[in-house]
Amino acid sequence: MVAETPLNSLLRGGSRYLELVHILAERALTARYRGSILGVYWSVLSPVMMSAIYTGIFGRAFLSYYDNSYLRYALAVFTGIVVFNFFSGATSQALTAVVHNGGLLNKVKLPMSVFPVAIVVANCFQLVVGTLPLLAVLTLWQTGNPLLPLALLLPLLAVVAVCLGMGLLVSGLYVFFRDLPYFYEIMVAVLSIATPLFYPPEIIPERFGVVLSLNPLGVIIQVVRDIVLRGIVAWDQIAVALTAGGLTLLLGVVVFQTWRSHYMDML
Repeated sequence: MVAETPLNSLLRGGSRYLELVHILAERALTARYRGSILGVYWSVLSPVMMSAIYTGIFGRAFLSYYDNSYLRYALAVFTGIVVFNFFSGATSQALTAVVHNGGLLNKVKLPMSVFPVAIVVANCFQLVVGTLPLLAVLTLWQTGNPLLPLALLLPLLAVVAVCLGMGLLVSGLYVFFRDLPYFYEIMVAVLSIATPLFYPPEIIPERFGVVLSLNPLGVIIQVVRDIVLRGIVAWDQIAVALTAGGLTLLLGVVVFQTWRSHYMDML
């Protein structure tokens, strides 16, 4: 009989955790798309429709920043909305994950973090199956470089890390502050304006530049746009995006684990 070691225990625990995430993510996807005709492809249709609306309203005003091309402006808006919608959807759904599973947690001993993580993973499936292939096709069409679509994985990895960190943070906060969904809805709306989704970042006044530079989504969206529209892989910006994602994830993990011992008293 092989003696149990700390490493074996860690690997076994990690395997169980991943299995739980897989089961819960699959359950979330099944519940979300039961009876849906388009399923995950709503994640593509919604940004396409919003991009068309923004192009019709603001296209003429910002055309000079996009080589006087309505198409390039529409593609820039589309890439921004895709990234932001992923963040907004994943974190808003993860916010209630722990509290909504409080009954289960009172009956079965489970790692609490598995619930918000599973929600983000479910949204990752939607991103990979619905949106990523289209972004890859657009990149190939705009640049003609068959290797550039692979570079999209780096900024998308950064936004997934941001979502995991924020998902853990807000799901932990919601255990104590039940008004948080209303506040978070306002925060996401403000963030959607503070992030250059439908306007070029060049028009942002310099005095606001420092504050807006703290928004990791702005950097991530710009990296995606550089790859898709210009065929440029800005490694310095990618490093900034990955660092921001890693720091957000670390913050979420630390806060969630610090407060974990108090969660059961509130559920």
